[in-house]
Amino acid sequence: MSRKVVISKTAEKKLDKLLDYLIQKWSVKVKKEFVEKLDSSIEAIRDQPEIFPESKKGRALRKCVITKQTTLYYRYNSKRISIVTMFDTRQNPKKLDKEI
Repeated sequence: MSRKVVISKTAEKKLDKLLDYLIQKWSVKVKKEFVEKLDSSIEAIRDQPEIFPESKKGRALRKCVITKQTTLYYRYNSKRISIVTMFDTRQNPKKLDKEI
């Protein structure tokens, strides 16, 4: 069953900032590699949403590590996958509580 993927405004803003940062500080190639990892992870979530562990941060919230610096948090039901936020793991973890 293919679920619709919905990205929250918070996740969208964070992704935009992250992609801008990757281009400015690293390169277009690094950005492209990150986008490929992200797309691959979203496909895995779409196919098997239970594949990634539940997060202790929120109810029915799961986390998918994209890179060691970036984690994607999502919820799902039978019809859709909701990407709640993307979190830079180098930040204070208490900031995540405000985003969920």
